[in-house]
Amino acid sequence: MKIIIVGAGEVGRHLAKMLANENQDIILMDNQEDRLEELDTQYDLMTKVGEPTSLKDLRECGVKGCDLFVAVTPYESVNMTACMLASNMGAQKTVARIDNYEYLLPTNLAFFKKMGIDSLIYPELLAAKEIVASLGKGWIREYRTFENEALVLVCLKIRDNSQMLNKQFSTGYFGHNQFRIVAIRRANETIIPNGSDEVKNGDIVYFICTKENLNYVRKEGGKEAFEIHNVMFIGASNITRETMEYLPSNITSKIIEIDRDRCYEFAEEVNEALIIQGDGRNLDLLKEEGIEDMDAFIAVTANSEANVLACMAAKRFHVKKTIAEVENIDYIELAENLDIGTIINKKLIAASHIYQMTLDDDALNVKCLTYADALVVEFNVKEGDKITKTRIRDIKLPSAVNIGGLIRDGKGYIVTGDSVVQPNDHVVVFCMASSLRKLASFF
Repeated sequence: MKIIIVGAGEVGRHLAKMLANENQDIILMDNQEDRLEELDTQYDLMTKVGEPTSLKDLRECGVKGCDLFVAVTPYESVNMTACMLASNMGAQKTVARIDNYEYLLPTNLAFFKKMGIDSLIYPELLAAKEIVASLGKGWIREYRTFENEALVLVCLKIRDNSQMLNKQFSTGYFGHNQFRIVAIRRANETIIPNGSDEVKNGDIVYFICTKENLNYVRKEGGKEAFEIHNVMFIGASNITRETMEYLPSNITSKIIEIDRDRCYEFAEEVNEALIIQGDGRNLDLLKEEGIEDMDAFIAVTANSEANVLACMAAKRFHVKKTIAEVENIDYIELAENLDIGTIINKKLIAASHIYQMTLDDDALNVKCLTYADALVVEFNVKEGDKITKTRIRDIKLPSAVNIGGLIRDGKGYIVTGDSVVQPNDHVVVFCMASSLRKLASFF
């Protein structure tokens, strides 16, 4: 598959790294040479210094024969123009990163399709939906759902009060089928667990379970349930605006924004929140505005460092749930070490959505895990697929692969070694990115 990626920012770089490990024909274009130098030497891809709206540069990249053209520069107009040019020059499919929700309305999508833009990615909207999902379960760091919540994925940081500490998987302790541990992040390492592994204090652990067993996961993880009713935002950003669109009506919000003009603009856009002009890093201001009464604190300014510092301040006031938008992917580990509750990276989320377009239609859903260097993939099983031939334990799956659960007739089940996958099932699989293409041969 020939893929041209325009824009060597974090979305483009992360996407290029994912695809470069799979022997895809990747060309990464940017108008700044220094952004390309590191990738050119470390990964199996080609780089091109050029302008995404230059017909000459697009021709030299071979846009006429490319299967997928992805424009993810920081500039919406450049991305859309580049996709329209690429489509008319012969690109089979185009994707543009945008920052305007209006473009996603169904009538507008059809319009852009005629113009040569097949898909639109709005990272701020994707990030907002992640924030709302996280607020729904305050004790969870990351929360994802499959098939109308038939199966759910939850992420917890395990403390010394957890009942599952230091118990090897081979002991049978986890053989209750109420959840399955599918990935562990320990220090700088991602572990797809096997029988000899165990959960240790400080691990970030991913569980797959049915919605009915969420409380069991919570108790085993040593977490307390709490509801979120009062939320404080730092930053009147696009993410804040989109989050407000999806917040439940029982949540009351305050928004602190340092820019006075932006406060007035936001007051016209959002009616459901109290907007305060001020610096969200000012502890006196936070206290004056009632941070001690808040159930959640969400920092989504354009400055990652400010977001992390603001969340650390909120934790000093004993706010139970903190969420920081961390723009720099390299800062995610740092933010985790500082014990920021939930970390949102809109670029990582956007790269996951685009990456899915490079896979066969059998892969219904692909997500990059925020805290682990792994993917979660939902596959649609068809008649004759290799995965249906025998029990899971007898299938020689690639290394670093964990089948977590399956959905059959709308109902979720935890997979065991004796499970047999059937046609029309949806299977939720966890794997390292390097194993995904090998895994796809089973579906």
